[in-house]
Parts: sequence; C-alpha cells; structure tokens
Amino acid sequence: MPPETATSDQKTAPGGRNSNMRTLRKMLPYLWPADQLWVKQRVVAAMLFLIVSKLIAAYTPILYRDAVDALSGVGVSDLALGAVGLTVAYGLSRIISSGFQQLRDGIFAKVAQRALRHLALETFNHIHRLSMRYHITRKTGGLSRIIERGVKGVEFLLRFMLFSVGPLILELILVGVIFAVMLDLRYFLVVLVTIALYVWFTLAVTEWRVKLRRQMNDQDTEANQKAIDSLLNFETVKYFGAEAREAARYDTAMAGYERLAIKTTLSLSFLNFGQALLITLGLIGVMVMAAIEVERGSLTVGQFVMVNAYMIQLTMPLNFLGTVYREIRQALVDMSEMFDLLEQPAEIIDAADAKPLAVSGGRIEIQDVKFGYNPDRPILRGVSLDVAPGQNVAIVGPSGSGKSTIARLLFRFYDVTGGGIFIDGQDIRSVTQNSLHAAIGVVPQDTVLFNDTIYYNIAYGSGDATQDQVIAAAKSAQIHDFIMSLPEGYDTQVGERGLKLSGGEKQRVGIARTLLKNPPILILDEATSALDTETEQQIQEALRIAGQGRTVLTIAHRLSTIADADRIIVLQDGLIVESGRHDDLLAQNGRYAQLWRRQQAEGEAA
Repeated sequence: MPPETATSDQKTAPGGRNSNMRTLRKMLPYLWPADQLWVKQRVVAAMLFLIVSKLIAAYTPILYRDAVDALSGVGVSDLALGAVGLTVAYGLSRIISSGFQQLRDGIFAKVAQRALRHLALETFNHIHRLSMRYHITRKTGGLSRIIERGVKGVEFLLRFMLFSVGPLILELILVGVIFAVMLDLRYFLVVLVTIALYVWFTLAVTEWRVKLRRQMNDQDTEANQKAIDSLLNFETVKYFGAEAREAARYDTAMAGYERLAIKTTLSLSFLNFGQALLITLGLIGVMVMAAIEVERGSLTVGQFVMVNAYMIQLTMPLNFLGTVYREIRQALVDMSEMFDLLEQPAEIIDAADAKPLAVSGGRIEIQDVKFGYNPDRPILRGVSLDVAPGQNVAIVGPSGSGKSTIARLLFRFYDVTGGGIFIDGQDIRSVTQNSLHAAIGVVPQDTVLFNDTIYYNIAYGSGDATQDQVIAAAKSAQIHDFIMSLPEGYDTQVGERGLKLSGGEKQRVGIARTLLKNPPILILDEATSALDTETEQQIQEALRIAGQGRTVLTIAHRLSTIADADRIIVLQDGLIVESGRHDDLLAQNGRYAQLWRRQQAEGEAA
C-alpha cells in the first residue's frame, strides 16, 4: 500500500467524511450518465443479476437442509425430489448462483471500463488545459501518479463496494429474515451482534495497522533513498573510501524498517486471531442454540446443518473485510486527489465570444505590456513594440530582463497584467487559444523530443503531414542527410527526451518540426545558446531558411547570431532601453555596445 500523507488522514478521518461523500457524488455521473441509456441498462441488469444470485445463494442452504432431513428420514414423503434430487438441486443452485455472479461481472465490466476511460481522459485533458504557472510548480511524475492512483481507486471502489460490501449487506439482511421467520428472532440477534462486534474490531485494528504500515513505508522509502543516493554517487563513495559508512547508514534505515515490519506482521496475526475468535464464538453460540432445539425436537438435523451453512456463508466474505476497508479508505483518498485536480481551475481560458485568429500578414503589436510572475516582482514594466509583417526582430538583454517572458506572453502561456498584445490588430485574449497556437511556431533553447522515431518527432509538427512533406522539412532544416546516414534512417529511435541525439541534431529536428507546422509567426527562443560555435553556425543557416517569409521574433543571448536582424531591441529591468540595427546600436555606444564588447572579449579569451 502506498505511503499516506497527513492530507490523506484528514480526508479519511471522521472530519473527512464530507470529502468522501463528495468523491462518491462525483463518481456517480460516470456510472449513471444522463445521455447514455445503454450504461443505465447495463447497471440495472448487473444489479438484477446480483440480487438474483444472492436470492439463490440464500435459498441454497434450505435445499441442503431438506437433503439432510431426507437422508435422516424426516419428512421424506413430503419431498418429491428425494435425497438425491435435493442434493443435485443443491449443487445446481450453487452453480446457478455463481453463474449469475459472473454474468453480473461481465455485464458491468463495460460500464466500469467506460467510467475509468472517461475519467482518465477527462483528467488528462484537464491537465493539458492547466496553465504553465501550475505545471512549473508541480512534478510531472506526481501528476501522472495522481491519474494512475485515482483511476485504480475508482476501479477498486466499483469492484469491491458494489460487488463485495453491497452483496454482503444484502446477504446479511436475507439471512436475518430467514433466521427470524424459519427459526427464531434470537438467532438473528446473535448473528447481528457477532457481525457488529466483528466489524467494529476489524475497523479499529485496521486503523491501527494503517498507521503502522504508513510508518513502515516511510522507513522503507528512507532506506531506498539512501541506497539510490549512494549508488548514484558511486564515484564519490569510492574516492573517499566510504563504503562502510554507506553500508552503516543503509543498515540503520533497514533496522527501523525491520522493527516496524515485525510490528505490522504481529498486528496482522492479532487481527486474524481476533476475527476468528469473534466469528467462532458467534458460530458456537448459534450452533449451541440450534443443538438444544434439535435435542428438544423443535428443530431437525437438517435445520441444524442449515444454520451452520448460513454462518459459514456469511463469514467467508467477512474474512476480507479488513483488507477491503483499508483499500476502500485509500481508494477514496486517491480518487479525492484526482477530483481535486479536476477542480483545479484553468488560469488561461478562451473568452466566451472568442473567434479564430485571422492572420493576414503577421504583424505583432505589444502595447505598454506589464507583467510579473508574482505580483510583488514585476518583470515587464511597460514594454511597447511593433513588429511589421515579415520582419526579423531580435530581443536581447541580461538574464531576468524579460526576453523569454515576452515570448511566453505572445504564445499566451500567461495573460498580461497590463496593456495588450495584438496580432494583425486582434487582441490575443479575444481569439481562441488553438488558433493562436497554430499561428505561432517556437524553436526553444532545448528542444525536447518524444521517445519515438525521428520521423514521428518531425511529423508531430502537422497531424496530417505526408512522408514527402516530412522529408522536405528535414531537408530545409539541413538534417535529411544525417538521418539517411543512420542505419534505420527516419525510423531511428531518439530515446527519452531525445537523448540519443546530440544538441545540434535535436535542434535541427525541432526546426524541421516547426517548418512542417508552417506558422506565419516564428519565435526563436535562444535556439542556439546551448550549442558550440561550430554547431551554432550550422543551425543558424537552418534558422535563416526557417524565417523566410515569416514574422520572426528572436530571443538571443549570443549577439553574433542576431547581427543581421532587421531591428534589435535591448531590454533592461523590464524596459526597452535601446532599439535599432546592429551598426546603429554600436555607434550609439550604449548598453548594446557594452554587451557586444564584453562577448567579443570573452570569445577572444576563449
């Protein structure tokens, strides 16, 4: 069982019942959708099969009773089937009851899997709708685990709550009615008290065991972290001859795990013995009452056997109550986390009257834009910029001046807090995000590729690209010849995040992908700053080809890469301090000239 957090405890403690009820309410529409009649029909059919199987299961011990009575010579003349026929009927009833249970599971499977699929898909889509601000504060692995655990929690809850806890309650009611009608109300009361004590004991001990298990998991995690940390730093351990120290640290953590694991095992033994004791005492109590009635002649031997059969029939599902309760408890927590994620509001949403962006030339107007990732730390303090269609405008400046922020605002990862950004006269907040994103291509500093083939990664730029178009884009990005030199060509796997390719090769794949997208506006966000000089020069040629006929906004760190830009904007502390062509800015001998001279000196020194 996964380690639990303080949040988990709060949600599952008595004070967290509202959260659990909220979770169950949110799950209901997936099991009973208003617009899906076939789902409702399957749910009803599954419930009918469940009830029928339990009715048959409740009647089966009666056949057993009659068979025993027939064999003992009690009331044989009244039983048309005879002892053998009753034995066969008893066996058939068990088979039919089991068959109805399997039919129930088979019919409900499609409903359950549909609910799981829709929930997972809705959560996945919602995560993609959440803002960049949300994603940079969360771990991607953590988000995927929330989806995974939440979906598994729904599956578990459907399987055990509907088909284990629900049937158990129904069977208890049926057996109680049979005992009260056929025997005596006292039998029902003894069974009720026994089960009540059993449930109370199981839940109380399970709560205690959950805390022990959580401590054990925490200790296991600590030991695992120490082991991984030591192995990752294998060289350092060797350099300092610290093998014995590392082993001692690991053993200390494992000793704590050993102590808690023993407690957990002993607590399970205590739980199992306590459950067996309570059930056995209840069974003995009911059987003693029945035995006395048999001796008095008011009950038959068959009825005595029937009482025993009912008690065994009830106790079998009760044996799993502790496990089921613990897992249901955890499932509710996991589902609650998933529904919390679904309730996380998307920061950037389309306006109610948003229309598709109509790009006629690709003019970008940034008008008195103010923005800060945190309200108390402004990044842009009133930036105005006009980029004519087809122009290549470069933005330079020291780290933290707001260069990349402008690119993120243009792509609408964030909304400006003041001013506005316009494309061909349209405020980007008034158009749909899909159309805005389709009009802008981005080549980032570090191109991240999917763990798939080179062909897939280039073709990702356009959902309906042909093979010829993919190859043409690769040629324009000057990577086709390299791809063809590989043994598997375009079918070469690039590895996790493209790590099987060099930085320059990844960048060219990213450029090819953007060329295939064919956007009217292109953002080059420090696309060559992480490359060596020789590779940078090769990539620059590919970027020049990519920029032809497009409006290009270049975010640059190395000034040598933007010397031929139509205009260069110099940012300082969130404000434009200089603007002009390369030669003009050098002649002004201002901030740009200082940056240029410094980089030239660094290059010469290198």
